Amino acid sequence: MKYVLVIPDGVADEPQESLGGKTPLQASHKPNMDRVCKTGIIGQADNVPPSLPAGSDVGTMSLFGYDPLEFHTGRAPIEAAAQGIELGPDDWAVRCNLVTIQDGIMRSFTAEQISSELGAELLKSMQAAQPAGSPWQFIPGVSYRNLLLYRGEGQAAPFDQKTATYPPHDITDKEVDPWLPAGKGGDLLQELMKQSEGIFLSCDSNQARAGGVPPASGVWLWGQGKAPSLVDFKTRFGLSGAVITAVDLLRGLGRLIGWDVVEVPGATGYLDTDYTAKGQYAIETIKEKDFVVVHVEATDEASHEGNAVEKVKALEAIDREIVGPVHEFLQSQGEYRLLVSPDHPTLLRTKTHSHGYVPFTMCGTGIDADGAETYDEPTAAKSAISIPGHEVIPLLVR
Repeated sequence: MKYVLVIPDGVADEPQESLGGKTPLQASHKPNMDRVCKTGIIGQADNVPPSLPAGSDVGTMSLFGYDPLEFHTGRAPIEAAAQGIELGPDDWAVRCNLVTIQDGIMRSFTAEQISSELGAELLKSMQAAQPAGSPWQFIPGVSYRNLLLYRGEGQAAPFDQKTATYPPHDITDKEVDPWLPAGKGGDLLQELMKQSEGIFLSCDSNQARAGGVPPASGVWLWGQGKAPSLVDFKTRFGLSGAVITAVDLLRGLGRLIGWDVVEVPGATGYLDTDYTAKGQYAIETIKEKDFVVVHVEATDEASHEGNAVEKVKALEAIDREIVGPVHEFLQSQGEYRLLVSPDHPTLLRTKTHSHGYVPFTMCGTGIDADGAETYDEPTAAKSAISIPGHEVIPLLVR
């Protein structure tokens, strides 16, 4: 049996006036996802428990079959694993976004999709500004997604899991002051953020970005955590696995549960990603592995920008270039099951991740059709299947 999970990140949404009162899933032309639904089953899952932050770290962990209430320790340590960074028992990882704040307003949580090269240059300057023997270590990543490590070496960190930090993508176009780090160690994190403002201001290449793009104004620190302890996926489900993604969070989670991480040329983690290449790499990977995840960030990015048209376009590209070809191949090679599900809702109205149920659909060998016709939120809400997110993979493989 071969298994594939396709994740259109953040695709679940509300009805949109601009889409004629339909959700993006309802408004899009997605014959391949609808075919999965017609030949299989549909349901809804709650991937993000109310007590945890509404984000891909929690939602994806749940979607991979791990109860986040048991296993989740924070977003940043998962991304550290993506870079092969080992965290000791006294070490912490903190997510370090590069952002653009103007007049106290979060104008861009991506610093206008800053390049990885400029991001690395800015973080190198931040590291150079730290005193000798500092426990802080700035780690460049991809574009705006970077890390800050606290190397404890026997010393407790000045902050902990209860320190209040907030994802910058949740405060787009809002005043940032109410969302600054608070509680134990919050003042120290704020000091580092303030320090970055002066360093970024003095960087000529940041101030002179092409096309009149505003400079990155500083770092935004959030999502702190210590290394999680996850049971290997093959031990848990008896299946070898691989993940295809352009996002460090998914890479890290894949590595933590023993999966291979497949790098796809042209996969950007944005609207311009190479959907066709992702579909083709998925087909090649499933020839060698039992379980393959194909994650696409573009639908989530469109939501963060409040762009309904781009969200529909990205969804249709996922359907056309990934779900269709992968399903066709799976049918040709023997027994299979195919699952399509987002990790969480990302609302165009708020431009943020949200708690709430997401629709999933699955088809394949041994799955009898339940009579549903279309893959979307209203259809899923009528289903008799309404389960916690970490129960979806057991439902798929049993």
